[in-house]
Amino acid sequence: MSNDSDLIKLYSSRILALAADIPHLGRLDDPDATVNRRSPLCGSSVTVDVRVDGDRLAEMGQDVKACALGQAAAAVTAQAAVGADLAQLQKGRDQLRAMLKGKGDVPDAPFAGFEVLTPAVEYKNRHASILLSIEALTEAVEAAQTAKAI
Repeated sequence: MSNDSDLIKLYSSRILALAADIPHLGRLDDPDATVNRRSPLCGSSVTVDVRVDGDRLAEMGQDVKACALGQAAAAVTAQAAVGADLAQLQKGRDQLRAMLKGKGDVPDAPFAGFEVLTPAVEYKNRHASILLSIEALTEAVEAAQTAKAI
């Protein structure tokens, strides 16, 4: 069972600062793809719009309705993602999943900012919210690239 000091670490000032300043907030007009993800466990949701240029994410917008941890994860995702290619996004997503399961280290650059969420490893009920933004973003880039290839 966790104690109060664990919860204080979980909601550190760094996490709260990220949650208060999420980059790329808002929806894009005429995106190449849009994906909405919702965590049934906590009700957090994220909608991500993307525009791609070749194999790279050129622009993104996001509407984030999540707890502080989900918001912080959305901020880290948005700070790192623009300019990344699909393989980098997939790797960041997979490394974050592994980190949260306790089976991997902090994701590599450009997603090393997820280090701030390492205290959440012990809180499995928060993992879905933390993963929402990067999962939605990766899925949206995949959909945009598929649509442009047709």
